[in-house]
Amino acid sequence: MKSLLKTTTVLGVVAVLAGCEGQVAGDLKRTTAFGGATTSNLLAQAVSLQGQLLVDLQAQFRASAPDMINFAFNQSTLDAEARAALDQQAAWIRANPAIKFRVYGHTDLVGSNAYNQRLGLRRAQSAVNYLIARGVRRGQVEAVASLGETRPLIATPNPERLNRRTVTQIVGFDRRFLGYDFDGKVAHNIYQGYISADEQ
Repeated sequence: MKSLLKTTTVLGVVAVLAGCEGQVAGDLKRTTAFGGATTSNLLAQAVSLQGQLLVDLQAQFRASAPDMINFAFNQSTLDAEARAALDQQAAWIRANPAIKFRVYGHTDLVGSNAYNQRLGLRRAQSAVNYLIARGVRRGQVEAVASLGETRPLIATPNPERLNRRTVTQIVGFDRRFLGYDFDGKVAHNIYQGYISADEQ
């Protein structure tokens, strides 16, 4: 009886091992969705936090420097007021090398949409070129396709200086400056922003 039990046990173990032959640990794909919801929630939270971080940083940028400059009618040259504003922008941008910016060009509603698209882009390029001349790293700021006349601040078909503008916006982070190279300036600025908000 003991001999029969031993034989049966050995045969059972051999059968189990034979069934496992050829399979490597971790070879089978998990077909359940366990943990999928948690991963999705974490990704959604990360996107939400980054969006809020960009909003907070834009508010800090705007508090330190005007984020908008204006232009004369049908012009993309910078006047003294625009250059002074861009000097302030350049100082903040240089102090925060991990942050990336875009400059959007706008026009008033006078002229064709196609012409205004080109004019708005020339305005954005003028602002970016000035920032680079003031020591901003070329890869940190870019002029993008103009928004032309599509987003006026004041809805009027007449010439309007407030509509003839560029807006400098924070759009993300330069990953080369994050991690071990990250100097902590961005974190310090965010921390100071939260402290200021709590004190109000």
